[in-house]
Amino acid sequence: MNDKATRVVILTTQTPHHAYFVREIGARRPDVMVLAETRTATPPFPTFHPFEAERDDYERAAWFAGADPLLKDLAETESFESLNDDRAVRRLAALRPDLAIVYGTGRLSPAVIAACPDGMINLHGGDPEEYRGLDTHLWAIYHGDFEGLVTTLHRVAPDLDSGDIVGRQPIALARGTKLHQLRRLNTEVGVGLVEKALADFWNGTLKSTPQARKGRYYSFMPDVLKNVCVAKFQKHTDKLR
Repeated sequence: MNDKATRVVILTTQTPHHAYFVREIGARRPDVMVLAETRTATPPFPTFHPFEAERDDYERAAWFAGADPLLKDLAETESFESLNDDRAVRRLAALRPDLAIVYGTGRLSPAVIAACPDGMINLHGGDPEEYRGLDTHLWAIYHGDFEGLVTTLHRVAPDLDSGDIVGRQPIALARGTKLHQLRRLNTEVGVGLVEKALADFWNGTLKSTPQARKGRYYSFMPDVLKNVCVAKFQKHTDKLR
């Protein structure tokens, strides 16, 4: 690919829902390139819950007929241990993207943000005015805040999840929806938000609104608390009409 033709860069990691996101955005924009981060943070306590394995299998079946495609199978991809590494920052700057989309990376350094002076937006699973950081949908469920199950697109700022909001949409749940299905719904809403933002960007009509307040920062949710989330989520969706 000619670097000068690259107009959209996606910064992400290898997961089923990120692969789906890359496929969907790439299907609409043939000039997409992916910069993938391979290093993942390791919390000092157990976090894995069985619903997460069920979630991954569910997403592969729903989107890829059970397959598990690599990002490089879906778009031109370059991988880096961390997107904050000097080599990754130089590559991003060299690509000179019109717009960079962040979805599921670690916290990005000011150097990464500065490499995209024309625009960098982040897809956040939650309401950053209430929940910033990690596992934000789970923390909303844990607190019984089902109105907090939204998907947000916001500009990237040095202070994590604090940038101006470009778009926000509630996640529609149906009676009997299971927790392992939530991430699929969130991702599909996110694709719609990004598609609209891309259209607005090239039309010169992309707008954003400052956040009214700074949400609490949350880190990884321990596995024992995820048991609570599974039960609370099921109780909530069983009551929906």
